[in-house]
Formats: sequence, C-alpha cells, structure tokens
Amino acid sequence: MTDPSEMPFVGLAPFLRVSIAGGDLRELAQALLAKTDEEPDNANLWMNLATAFFSIGERELGLSMQAQALQIQRSYRLPAARQPARFRLLMLMAAGDLAENTPLDCLLEDSDVELLLYYATVEAPLPPSLPEHDAVLVAISETRDSRPILEALVPLLSHWEKPVINAPQYIPNIERRTASALLSQIPGLLIPPTVPLSRGALEAIAEGAATLADSFDDGCFPIILRPVGSHAGRDLAKIDDAAGIAAYLATVADSDFYLAPFIDYRGPDGLFRKYRVALIAGRPFACHMAISSHWMIHYVNAGMYEDAAKRAEERAFMEHFDGFAGRHAAALEAIYRRSGLDYVCVDCAETPSGELLIFEIDHAMVVHAMDTEALFPYKQVHMLKVKQAFEDFLYSLGAPSK
Repeated sequence: MTDPSEMPFVGLAPFLRVSIAGGDLRELAQALLAKTDEEPDNANLWMNLATAFFSIGERELGLSMQAQALQIQRSYRLPAARQPARFRLLMLMAAGDLAENTPLDCLLEDSDVELLLYYATVEAPLPPSLPEHDAVLVAISETRDSRPILEALVPLLSHWEKPVINAPQYIPNIERRTASALLSQIPGLLIPPTVPLSRGALEAIAEGAATLADSFDDGCFPIILRPVGSHAGRDLAKIDDAAGIAAYLATVADSDFYLAPFIDYRGPDGLFRKYRVALIAGRPFACHMAISSHWMIHYVNAGMYEDAAKRAEERAFMEHFDGFAGRHAAALEAIYRRSGLDYVCVDCAETPSGELLIFEIDHAMVVHAMDTEALFPYKQVHMLKVKQAFEDFLYSLGAPSK
C-alpha cells in the first residue's frame, strides 16, 4: 500500500488481520492519509482509508472518507486470491460503517471466489453496468438508512436470472424487535422481548410517572437498554432501577431506544459464555466462544488471548460442536426457516435450564480465521470448515465461472 497509483482495493480483511496481530492501525491510517494529497482522485485509496479509520473507531472520519470514494466510483473489486477465479459473487452494499454490510472477504480469504462490490443507492440500487457474475448476495444490513434501498431491490431481484443470496425482503427479519417477535414461541429457544421506547417514555419511568409494566408484560428490573441502530455494544447497558435509567439518559443523547429484560445466563461457576454460530443454508458451524465474568461479552475483551483455560474450553466447544448443534437442532433450524436468510450468524448462549438464548441474529457479523495458531492452534481446522461450507454453498447454486 505504498504507491497509490498501483493501490488495489483491499477490503476489511487486511486491516482486521493487522489489528488482531497487535499492529499499529493508526500509523497505517496516517500513512494512507498522507497519500491523498498525491492522488486525490484515487477511489481505492479513499475506500481503504475509510476502512482503516473505521477500524480504529474514528467513525465520522471514516464516513467522510468513504463518501469521497463513492463520489468517484461505486463499484470495487476484490480478485480471488487463487486464480483463475472459480466463482464471481456480486455483493450489493450500502454506505456506512463496518456494521453496515456482510464482511464476507474476512471469511473468504485465500479462496477462488471473486467479490464484486457495488454500493447501492435508492436511485441506483443496481450497478448501471452490470458485471458478469454467478450470483448476487445482498450484503446490506437492516438500518433506518438502508431500508429504502432494500425495498427498491425487492422487485428488481425477485426474478433475477442468477441466484440471489439473502434476498432483500428477508433482511428486515434481523432487526431486533422483528427478530424477537419472529423467534418467539419456539420450543427450546429463548429470545427476550424487545420493546421500542422513546426518550420521553424512559424519562417517565425514571421519574416514577410510568412503570416498566406499562411497556412489557411482567416488566421488572434489571433491564437492558440500547439506542435503536446501535451495534457492537455501543451504549448498551444493564439498568437495575429507575435511578439507573436517569443516569443512563444523562450520558446517552439518542432519542429512541430498545428495552429488553435482562436474562441471567451465568453458568454454575459464575461465568458468562457467548457463542457465535454461522448458519450456511441452514447448516450450523461454530465460529467462536467467549467466556467472561461480565454479562456483556466481546471476544476481544473477554480475556481469551490472555487465559489458556478459557482457550481450552473454547477448543472443547469447537471440537465437540456436534453435541451443541444436536441439543439445539430444532431451535437453529427454526432460526434458519423463519429468518429466510441463506447466510446468517447467531450470537447466543445456553440458559441454566438448557434453552438456547438468542442475543442477536445478523448476516453482518465478522467471521474469520485470522487468530494466530500459536495461541489458537485448534481454530484453523474449524474455521476452514466454515469457509469451505460457504464456498460449497456458492458452487451448489449452479454452473460457476470457467
């Protein structure tokens, strides 16, 4: 990435790899930024720069740089690592941060699948010059901004001559409130009811003018609050009483929120365990397991890199995943059928009573095989199963490119 005139579009995977390896993404981002004076019209440079700044948490700067790239061009290409490409996948994307689209390049590193990315708009939901492709994947996540694009795509893709993966009419099923209703009343599956509340309604509860029972059945503390549209735990909080709501609102400026009851999913040892499972054409695959003393678990801060005992437990989970998948086969099958999505990931846990507790379903979760083999010698073989399953799914759709 030293000569902008030769700079390819690289996607998310190289930046994620640097981050996982403990590299200095800020230094990389600054080096890329310095190149923009030399090549202000290099769309690949601006898009790579946007990804770098998203990766270091500079969202607004990233969005600005992405907008600069998209003013120049809206189509980007990630050639297959293994040539000749066996399959060409057209991915329909939306402008936004790293949570906005399926990061498929992270899963398909070192594959013979070529990714053709097009950043759709309401006015131009499909590329004006349609590239040769073997299938279309709607990578766009469900957000307030992306909804009109998804709606515009529904009639266009309903009779598409090539296979369509994650058809746009099903993507709204991942929205938290919709998913909680869609996946309710499934034996062996527990998903907390999710209620949208305005800031004013929360203020009324905080002030004692209303109660939680006015918002959902059996309403009682503790609860989980998050802003509508938040991802990756942004402003996600467990609230224990009305005073906690007031304190929360004093620090979070959003106007609309999701409220859900808190489900205590600690194991007998007092630790919380969260699993990520990928469903590929309905088949479940283990992606990772994180263990923490805190209820809100993110793999990167759960101590998995520092604690050999936690890694040993994750290894056992992945090696004996068939048992987990067997226990929850009916629940996982129901998620696949009711969501309508060909590729979707599930963040989940097991309750003390043995139910599959669903935190989130989404096709835009990161799935990768980048963890170092020195610390995670067991991961490659299992993550390669996920990668191979996705490739096989693509090849099963029809005659791929020669």
